[in-house]
Amino acid sequence: MSTPKILAFAGSARQGSFNKKLVKIAAEGARAAGAEVTYLDFRDLPLPLYDEDLEAAEGLPENALKLKALMKDHQGFLISCPEYNSSITPLLKNAIDWASRPAPNESSLECFKEKVVVLMSASPGGLGGLRGLFHVRSILSSIGVLVLPNQKAIENAYQAFDENDNLRDESQRVAVRQLGDKLAAVIAKLHPSL
Repeated sequence: MSTPKILAFAGSARQGSFNKKLVKIAAEGARAAGAEVTYLDFRDLPLPLYDEDLEAAEGLPENALKLKALMKDHQGFLISCPEYNSSITPLLKNAIDWASRPAPNESSLECFKEKVVVLMSASPGGLGGLRGLFHVRSILSSIGVLVLPNQKAIENAYQAFDENDNLRDESQRVAVRQLGDKLAAVIAKLHPSL
């Protein structure tokens, strides 16, 4: 029996990103549930702003191909989504846009077919980034991703994490770890041959 494979990433490139800290906690839960988790930092895969003329002239950028390969190699994604002006971050939207473009001899939206996703967010604001999650959920659902209803939004993020990047509140930490556990369990049920 193989192991569920999960790609974990945040829609932020900032070094001290709250959402990077958050998704790593969820990844711990997925690993504890038996999943193999790959952490991706978008700082390591910089992409130009999506431009159809650029794509036509040069094809998909090398980092877009690397991103697509990573996504295709995993059955599920843990995504922590910062909120910019009540919506998705440009970084995350741009990554989705590039990944949605078919490579030669590839069907459309190949990276997103039969993928399962759990969303979470952390924000200095009182809603914890909840408004942005709605938009990310809508985008992913419309391109064929199964987005689980389980999610968590951590408000007042400046105070929420300790010096070791853990959530200070034990109940929040447990809830976020359970997101990773849930994703691993659903993937295992959907892919019993794993």
